[in-house]
Amino acid sequence: MNIALIGPSGVGKGTHAASLCGRFNLRHVATGDLFRHHLQTRSALGLLARKYMEQGELVPDEVVDSIIEEWCVQRKQDEGALFDGFPRTAYQARFLDGLLQTLHRPLAAVIYLQVSDAAIIDRLSGRLICRNCQTPYHRTLHPARRDGVCDACGGEIYQRPDDTPKLVQARLRVFHRMTGPVLEHYVAAGRLAIINGEGSFDKVGTRLLDFIETVRQDTATFATKEETAQCVAVETAALTAAQLERATPDLVLLGGPGSGKGTQAERLCAQLGLPHIATGDLFRENLRQSTDLGKLAQTYMNRGELVPDDVTEAMVEERLAQPDTQGGFILDGFPRTLPQAGALTEMMTRLHRRIAAVLYIKVPDEALIGRLSGRMICRACQAPYHLQFKSPRQPGVCDSCGGELYQRADDNPNTVRARLVTFHRQTEPLTASYRQAGLLHEIDGEGLLNEISARSLAAIRHLVPPTSTPASAA
Repeated sequence: MNIALIGPSGVGKGTHAASLCGRFNLRHVATGDLFRHHLQTRSALGLLARKYMEQGELVPDEVVDSIIEEWCVQRKQDEGALFDGFPRTAYQARFLDGLLQTLHRPLAAVIYLQVSDAAIIDRLSGRLICRNCQTPYHRTLHPARRDGVCDACGGEIYQRPDDTPKLVQARLRVFHRMTGPVLEHYVAAGRLAIINGEGSFDKVGTRLLDFIETVRQDTATFATKEETAQCVAVETAALTAAQLERATPDLVLLGGPGSGKGTQAERLCAQLGLPHIATGDLFRENLRQSTDLGKLAQTYMNRGELVPDDVTEAMVEERLAQPDTQGGFILDGFPRTLPQAGALTEMMTRLHRRIAAVLYIKVPDEALIGRLSGRMICRACQAPYHLQFKSPRQPGVCDSCGGELYQRADDNPNTVRARLVTFHRQTEPLTASYRQAGLLHEIDGEGLLNEISARSLAAIRHLVPPTSTPASAA
């Protein structure tokens, strides 16, 4: 029997998972614990994840997918599992379904532990965590026997810097945006259960135990579409005509790994006089300057955890609000998923702006594999090169800063193919949404750089004010 237990941070998933696993002989799998294990044991996946973190980059989904897949494949054939906090997105739900179907061990049920936002904020404001073993406590609901000392290992107990009411509210917005499609996915499959997570620990535990017992006996009653709809948080924002009068070229650039979107973004920005906002650079800059958001991201990385979407989104929104973006911008690397597109819409609404166009640089997969196999990166400044298309003046040395050039561990053909599978799964719903909204412009990404740039400029010429249109593009 395989069960998934999902719900926002602070709902009690980890605490309840321990008792449920003991009662039903299930193995507890938490992605955070698996991720930390791979980092600490320096496995191949852990070393790959660490490389991303050391480069100041977010660990991509395909690495997390591989960690989950490895755990599932190594599990004993007759052993059940309780997935704690996974899947978190519709993409992860589809991935997990496919994986477990291949292993002939599908999910028997997905339990959504429902708690009001107000209760979550109250709980997390008092939450404490052990620095060593990550055991959770609460100042009033579940205090340690000795103040500031973990019962389990004697480590120091502290409050996480992201457990403030303001940051918890931001995380809850992200959670609801990402979880709605997950709930809809599983209610359509007839496997979703909604369990009230409020009340004493024992009462909630009894509800969970009773339901899983019905699953085991094949007598479970699952949630209806009507019940699920009440759980899906939908935020709407009404814009007046005056708010939408600003016709600045606020552009999003999409493309697979190796499609050249970074190069095209730089060329378009130079042509149009717009700032290039690359989320990878933005993330590294916040870490390098130790901004408040950079420090917050670093606390997750120090704990061996993935940096959550709300931190990245806050970095993007803060950057979009800066004065140099008032005439427009080109956003590169965000959004990558449909929930992130929703987050971007909310950001733009708060800024009284809207996305003017989305350029999608399309390149066939085999061409991308060929490109990435020859890609080189500078260790110091991250400048990209290519052995065939953009070779450095001196082999192995960056033209810009003299740093060492190297090939990333994930730029081999097999790894690139896996990354492309993830890219397509995430991007197809995103491009479909932008196409339906009339914003998507698909650009042929093959050919000479100047040809691709010309095609991109032609697609957005009508969005650029005449005074800023370069003579060479007129």
